[in-house]
Amino acid sequence: MGTRLDPHSLRVYVVTSGTLVPGLGHREIVAAAIEGGATAIQLRAPELDDVALLPLAREIAGACRDAGILCIVNDRVDVAVSAGADGAHVGQGDAPGAARASLGPDRVLGISVRDADEARTAAAAGADYLGVTVWSTATKPGAEAAGLDGLSDVAGSSPLPVVGIGGIDQTNAPAVIRAGAAGVAVISAVVAAIEPVTATRALRDAVDRALGPGGAG
Repeated sequence: MGTRLDPHSLRVYVVTSGTLVPGLGHREIVAAAIEGGATAIQLRAPELDDVALLPLAREIAGACRDAGILCIVNDRVDVAVSAGADGAHVGQGDAPGAARASLGPDRVLGISVRDADEARTAAAAGADYLGVTVWSTATKPGAEAAGLDGLSDVAGSSPLPVVGIGGIDQTNAPAVIRAGAAGVAVISAVVAAIEPVTATRALRDAVDRALGPGGAG
């Protein structure tokens, strides 16, 4: 691993969206997630170019730092570094091997994987945690869903903490934890909720109960 990542920081990992709900932008999502008890935020803004993304990333990294939670930038490794974020998350098509070199040894690197082979390759590339799509979801239409069994296979094949994403909410988050995940990542469960703060809090409660007093890792 490139850094000593505390798996507890991956428990409730809220991924932002600037386009899912009209009038609800990245800043509002981050504020609600922090208030609701999220342990990590991923700024995911494919609609913004680097010039527009950088000041937003700096602002959100500062808010996360003040709250004492992890701040990750999706895909845009250079922006993550320039903004002072804690790290970046990349997919299989985003040169994960080069990401560690760009981030340096002290920032967090998450890599999306589909199976145990990709998990081993990600670990060799310097990943600190792995992301696995559990169920199909409209917010990540191109992702191949591994299901709970696939997540369990990845978690059992690697010492790295695993975060489940895709179709997760407070009702099924405990099953994802029981399958071996250190935490759950969500987009629509918070972003599309009528009360994002309440939704985050309910998700945090469900995950904390599933992990038990010993916690993750």
